[in-house]
Amino acid sequence: MLDKLSLIFLIIGGLNWGSVGIFQFDIVAWICGGQTSIISRIIYTLVALAAVWCISLLFREDAFGHEDRPAFSE
Repeated sequence: MLDKLSLIFLIIGGLNWGSVGIFQFDIVAWICGGQTSIISRIIYTLVALAAVWCISLLFREDAFGHEDRPAFSE
């Protein structure tokens, strides 16, 4: 459950950064009343915590559903 929630936050963050990069428009700041509003800061913090959590996905054996398969198949 925490993995899926983290991925949802990362998708939100990725779409937001995409809109900043392409359109110079911060969706989270627009919805929540500016980058310095408390709600925006909470969302930015949740996205950052989700990113840190998802680092652990890289090091789990079952992260990709291949725990029975060898790392390199011939």
